[in-house]
Amino acid sequence: MKRPHLVHFLSILTEENLHIKSSMTLKENLISQGKNPGLALEIAQGIVKGIEKEIPKARFPIQAFRMLVGEYFSMKIIGLDSERNEIYKKTFESNSRGQFNFKIPLNEHRREISVIQIYEVGTAPGLEIHLGTFIPLKISDPKKIVICDFDKTLVDTKYSTTKEVYRSLTKPLTYFPTVTKSVEIIRQYIDDGHYPFILSASPHFYEDAMRDWLYQNQIYSAGIFLKDYRQVFNFLDGDLTPKDLKIQGLYKLNHLLDILMMTGVPSKLVLMGDNFESDPIIYLSLSKLIIEGMDPWKLWKELGDMEAFQMNKKQSSQLLNKFYQLSNEIKRWKSSENYQPCELKIWIRKKVNEDKIEVPSFFDDQLQLVELYEGMIPVKTITSSAEVQEQIKE
Repeated sequence: MKRPHLVHFLSILTEENLHIKSSMTLKENLISQGKNPGLALEIAQGIVKGIEKEIPKARFPIQAFRMLVGEYFSMKIIGLDSERNEIYKKTFESNSRGQFNFKIPLNEHRREISVIQIYEVGTAPGLEIHLGTFIPLKISDPKKIVICDFDKTLVDTKYSTTKEVYRSLTKPLTYFPTVTKSVEIIRQYIDDGHYPFILSASPHFYEDAMRDWLYQNQIYSAGIFLKDYRQVFNFLDGDLTPKDLKIQGLYKLNHLLDILMMTGVPSKLVLMGDNFESDPIIYLSLSKLIIEGMDPWKLWKELGDMEAFQMNKKQSSQLLNKFYQLSNEIKRWKSSENYQPCELKIWIRKKVNEDKIEVPSFFDDQLQLVELYEGMIPVKTITSSAEVQEQIKE
């Protein structure tokens, strides 16, 4: 028996809006397939004889391959205040891929929302299926955000050959080397009060495997943004095309803009990526808009001629529209009482031993924002008992 499940659910509460980004899919209910009707209760009580409890193992991406199939869903949202009184209720419709992305304007009454209950009400008419209860991520001024790429930045994954792609699908992410310096940097920013977001060009069904890895590395409550490969195969959609499987510039920049429009313009923004593809150009493009205050039209024209941003007409118009939306948000932010100039820092993991990054001359005036770093922290070799004692003290 299949029932609706939330793939991910991200809710962000700002001063003006409650932003919700989510995705649903149909998933087998394994307990319901058992022949013993009392099995679910026995498992819950932990009294099934002969069954040993095991620590959950890390999931690998191919286990979620059924998410390549999309469905329409209806999401009912109930907002509760701190005393669990209902103060908001509304139903929203998904797109054909089961995705939701919307914002709820806040008034004096809705600002009291502290808990959100989610129900699916479209699969079985008359039946409301409870999918979970969530506490929105409240981002207040001064906002501090860290946005980090995943592949090659946090985990040294490889997708160059067919064998490497197969291995990435059938192995948990712990199989691949962890980029220790990157994990150290993002943890430091989280400890300093930055809200983390993970941006990856991996397929959307990597969500569970990626969340497992983040939890194992003590990175919690991170919003994850992945590439929905169903858009690539839907030729009528046009948001992503086959060339976007290889070229990441447009996809990543779009999601960066989406994150900032959900959170609002932060007072401190940290961007982490690598020098293997186009992360420096993507991040410096955003700095042109936020730090330099460049006209959205001029920036859009410059990016349209770059190889890292190959856009069709629909993609081009969507990007220009987002540029203007963020530009208007920046203007409102500058006129607010809590305005603070944005402090932007860009961390780029070195590809080899380069001491500078190569970018178009258009970005030269923003290069002082970039800091290159070695990804792997060298392991200290201990050769004497004195060093053993010193290592223990550390």
